[in-house]
Amino acid sequence: MALDLEAVLNWDFADVTQSYTTRDSILYALGVGFGLDPLDRADLPFVFEEPALLAVPSMAVVLASPGFWLRDPRTGVDWAKVLHGEQGLVLHQPLPPAATVIGRTRVLGVLDKGAGKGALIFTERTITDAATGEKLATLTSTSFARGDGGRGGTMDAAPPPHPLPIREADQVVDLPTLPSAALIYRLSGDPNPLHASPDVAASAGFHAPILHGLCTLGVAGHAILRAACGNDPRRLGSLRLRFSSPVYPGETIRTELWRDGPVVSFRARVLERDLVVLNNGQAEISG
Repeated sequence: MALDLEAVLNWDFADVTQSYTTRDSILYALGVGFGLDPLDRADLPFVFEEPALLAVPSMAVVLASPGFWLRDPRTGVDWAKVLHGEQGLVLHQPLPPAATVIGRTRVLGVLDKGAGKGALIFTERTITDAATGEKLATLTSTSFARGDGGRGGTMDAAPPPHPLPIREADQVVDLPTLPSAALIYRLSGDPNPLHASPDVAASAGFHAPILHGLCTLGVAGHAILRAACGNDPRRLGSLRLRFSSPVYPGETIRTELWRDGPVVSFRARVLERDLVVLNNGQAEISG
């Protein structure tokens, strides 16, 4: 089995229609750590529907997904060696707390790193409100197919990572995660047993189930929303980052932020192991 470049580049993604409710929005918020302190009034609008519920902006990453399409044998990809390398999110307007949305995905390109070095597969997904036709978000994702280099590609180089400033962070936000965080987050659409079964985690080389990478993204997004946006979802325009290491549920995630006008650079580390888990982060803030 080897990556079928033609099949991957021309993959025919069906449109994905998803309806979500205020209950789903609250469940996502709880999964990325909102409401850990039930007396925290800053978090309450994201987990309590009165007087009006707000949707967490990063929830866009779980909406109308095509699923793990690289596991389809027609791609030829060694799916067991695929890692989520990077994720980007552009918000065109605040997410409704309940809606029916349509996701449309396409492959942007493939970068062949060479035989034995793997390949990078770049995709884009647009999220549209089915009722209004308005675009809500554009998502970009990079998958690292570690077992599939040497099959050719369409790109000469990957986009460069966002450089972090060489100075002390301007702000630091520490957010704990629950030991059950992965079990809650998986209800928002990623049932991979790696995040629930101790046996599956052990077979993958982990001493316990790990947190979803997109959940870690959500925790960092929570920190940015709190520190740089005054918890106003309308002010978060975009974010992008690299995944660098997994998190274990129950660990504390420290998000370090650098403010330069409307641009917030950031990274995240787990305090218990002093390990960077998200890197080269960039967010754009309005207002």
